[in-house]
Amino acid sequence: MSHTIDYYFPPQSPWAYLGHARFVALARASGATVRVLPADFGQVFAASGGLPLGKRAPQRQAYRLLELRRFADHLQMPIHVQPRFFPVQGDDAARLIIAVDEADGADAALGLAGAVLTAVWAEQRDIADPAVLAQLLAEQGLDAARLELSREPATARRYEAHTRAAIDAGVFGGPSYCVNGEIFWGQDRLDFLQRRLAGR
Repeated sequence: MSHTIDYYFPPQSPWAYLGHARFVALARASGATVRVLPADFGQVFAASGGLPLGKRAPQRQAYRLLELRRFADHLQMPIHVQPRFFPVQGDDAARLIIAVDEADGADAALGLAGAVLTAVWAEQRDIADPAVLAQLLAEQGLDAARLELSREPATARRYEAHTRAAIDAGVFGGPSYCVNGEIFWGQDRLDFLQRRLAGR
């Protein structure tokens, strides 16, 4: 049985960065279809009682940095836990991923999403800068015209629809991987997602 996974994530999330390549490999190995659904987690947090990073208690912020280092070391992934361009506005990058998904398909969108996440957390690039987004498109071998497509009202409507779908699905944090209404929240739950896809 082939599964469909709804992949909700903010394109500036360190946790999405740490899980993205493993998630893509897992989905491909299982033959699952991925719906690439970048969403506005500012709205998701507001609907679900979550707090943006800057409003969380100091001890929670400190522990987050510790966990980022732990996971990056464990996964042997490069990371700047306090990168030069963070916090960063992710809406333009999200809309660009949506435009690529629409024009080039999910695989291309997943590739761009991985590049965007890596740009923030490993390369310290500013994904709110249109020039950086244009560079990322070029590096992925994608048409520069996707940047214009990302600014179309239809793309903005799709972004809004993804955000509403995340809220309606009960998503409260990112990344979230949803299979038939079942939520797997966080890159540290990919083993449970794998079991679900295997029918266990």
